[in-house]
Amino acid sequence: MQIREHAEAHPLKPAVIMHPSGMTVTFGELEVKANRLAHYFRAHGLREGDAVAILMENNEHYHVAMWAARRSGLYYVPINTHLTSAEAAYIIDNSSAKAIVGSAALQKTLEGLATELPNGLPELLIIAGDDLEGWHSYPECVADQPDTPIDDEIEGDLLQYSSGTTGRPKGIKRELPHLPPSEAPGMMSALVSFWLDPEAVYLSPAPLYHTAPSVWSMTIQAGGITTVVMEKFDAEGCLEAIQRHRVTHGQFVPAMFTRMLKLPEDVRNSYDLSSLKRVMHAAAPCPVEIKKQMIDWWGPIVDEYYASSEAHGSTLITAEEWLTHPGSVGRPMAGALHILDEDGNELPPGQAGEIYFEGGYDFEYLNDPEKTAKSRSKHGWKTVGDIGYLDEEGYLYLTDRRHHMIISGGVNIYPQEAENMLVTHPKVMDAAVFGIPDEEMGQRVKAVVQTVDPADATDGFAEELLSWLRDRLAHYKCPRSISFEPQLPRTDTGKLYKQELIAKYS
Repeated sequence: MQIREHAEAHPLKPAVIMHPSGMTVTFGELEVKANRLAHYFRAHGLREGDAVAILMENNEHYHVAMWAARRSGLYYVPINTHLTSAEAAYIIDNSSAKAIVGSAALQKTLEGLATELPNGLPELLIIAGDDLEGWHSYPECVADQPDTPIDDEIEGDLLQYSSGTTGRPKGIKRELPHLPPSEAPGMMSALVSFWLDPEAVYLSPAPLYHTAPSVWSMTIQAGGITTVVMEKFDAEGCLEAIQRHRVTHGQFVPAMFTRMLKLPEDVRNSYDLSSLKRVMHAAAPCPVEIKKQMIDWWGPIVDEYYASSEAHGSTLITAEEWLTHPGSVGRPMAGALHILDEDGNELPPGQAGEIYFEGGYDFEYLNDPEKTAKSRSKHGWKTVGDIGYLDEEGYLYLTDRRHHMIISGGVNIYPQEAENMLVTHPKVMDAAVFGIPDEEMGQRVKAVVQTVDPADATDGFAEELLSWLRDRLAHYKCPRSISFEPQLPRTDTGKLYKQELIAKYS
């Protein structure tokens, strides 16, 4: 996967536009900058299979670092910018990174790494936009490097760490293809070629340290398409980006939809979104009512896929299909789906069990053979622990994550259903439902809610909301109590750090 042909054919075409700053990197500039940094990696001893950690906010240097690593046969390791120095150090040490590319915005985190890394800092340390003792200042440090490709170009890959919502982040590692970049297709190439055209303008609203934004944006750039990268997501800013840059396509998570829908109607209607052709969403289950509202607003252009950082398999459903199969995440794009019970037996349509894919990319959890083994069935099929069921037509419906299931009085309760219902209430911005210890029932159902207006976070509204929910769901699925938080602990892709809430309310 590479951008070289587009850099040669259209060197002045924007490859990356940062929003709202407008900072632009053309395809010609991206090619040259990636080549220079690749030479710098080689000059400092980095070879195929080595890892380089990236600890930067969304900025104009991020894609340069990823393309440089990718064409050098390196694993690039994007690190969550919200992590502490100790948490970032764990990933750097676990991945055996031989270089770090950081930025001035994360200087405090970078400074703390020296005392947190058990084997000390890697030899190669690069910081963009500032000076830091012992670190090479970028881009000045590569100014004398050649603009041309390195002699031994070989395809690298993403080494993504899980979000760590259920424990320490785990590295997801795939074997390198040992091919030159021109012969190695990107992970999402088939989907992107189906979905986009060369004149598209793609919006990437999420942090690039997540799998989908990094993989999608690079694959899209390999297709010669301009990527608009939001420096930080905010609901109205997203609409402004679509209008300003005449965005045609974008990739979202459901939490973004919810926040845009909660904007005042006059604000939503004040932006021209007519340039949009198709958008995609994934990363977390989307409540049916939220998606219906998005289709009512943007039209039947809201497609969805289900996948994971492990790339063990994927499904796809268009907006048109979804309207006849509401709640589904689609059918497999490749390979086969299997729903298995706890004993590894295949379940019939309509029965929920663990979702396994036959086919897809192979992977391992870095330095964790036990977890890798647990992700395989006796047939060799792969899972990430999601629960769901198939209908008679082979459409997949997600129920929840296995580790989120609540067992109350011997009854299995999947909290996603109550969460999806709660966020449709006009006064609710976000909701989390989980189990807390109960002497009699084992666990009882608890909800924590973020209100649109903080003034609504009252005992009276909690009772009103419980009553409202009981009118819509079976009582055993409903929370026994509701508490309020100013904001729920979520990743930027919408995944809840439920363990934080469970610890607080248990």
